Amino acid sequence: MLLFIPGCQTPDQLKAEETHCNIIHTEVCRTVTILVFLLQIFGFSNNYWELRRCRPKLKKLKKLLMEDAYEGPDSQKEKDSNHSKYTTEDLLNQVQASEEEIMAQLQVLNACEIEGYWRILDFDYEMKLLNHITQLVDSESWSFGKVPLNTCLQELGPLEPEEMIEHCLKCYGKKYIEEGEVYFELSADKICRATAQMLLQNAVKFNLAEFQEVWQQSVPEGMITTLDQLKGLALVDRQSRPEIIFLLKVDDLPEDNQERFNSLFSLREKWTEEDIAPYIQDLCGEKQTIGTLLTKYSRSSIQNGVKVYNSRRPIS
Repeated sequence: MLLFIPGCQTPDQLKAEETHCNIIHTEVCRTVTILVFLLQIFGFSNNYWELRRCRPKLKKLKKLLMEDAYEGPDSQKEKDSNHSKYTTEDLLNQVQASEEEIMAQLQVLNACEIEGYWRILDFDYEMKLLNHITQLVDSESWSFGKVPLNTCLQELGPLEPEEMIEHCLKCYGKKYIEEGEVYFELSADKICRATAQMLLQNAVKFNLAEFQEVWQQSVPEGMITTLDQLKGLALVDRQSRPEIIFLLKVDDLPEDNQERFNSLFSLREKWTEEDIAPYIQDLCGEKQTIGTLLTKYSRSSIQNGVKVYNSRRPIS
């Protein structure tokens, strides 16, 4: 029970020199009768809220922004003003997370601010921008490690808004300055990953060997594709014959721990740690590890000499 006493000070708040203070120690008897005449009790409460640190609820952030994904300045959606748009203040009011956590997640989502509203680029439009950039790099025989910003804007400005070209460069590269000029070092891993998503999003399942061949042919010359680039994006089923690969984005899985594991175990009965780790890494708290989560939500066993994990509870 909490007792509210106006102007009350606890002993540790009183200064040592205040010897004239008359501190009265009171006790509550077994019948919980309070001697009100000793203290002026303003009120009491049997229930109260305690502030505790928790993992931010960021799934809603992407859900809100995907209501009106940006498809380019000439799209019909941009001419229709009925779609929902959100400012920073709107997101702070609707998403359970701090401003710092929201801003960090906006960067992860490759969101950009357009006319004061936060927007996520439609994936097809994003790939269109990326394709313009990679074709320019190829035609100019530039290194992907040194793409000049000003030249990109000059060459591609007539095709797309300059701020969108620069945003795409930021999404897929790292900005640096050399001799007063701004350059971007494009990430081969990010470009290969985006290309894989483009290939997989229209196929329910893809023959793994065929996919790897098409994927390698689809990325810019000089880039090497590896399955490690697809962690948290696609899953390989090596038990099927032939082996297959399919799209499974961690962003699309439930945010709640138990629901996340239920979803994963309904998809596949047994998982190796290597396969499941990318899909539960974001659930780890400050003092949690992947091993801790697996111990709590799964059972381990050995299958053909390999340690695998299955659900602790029946999955319907």
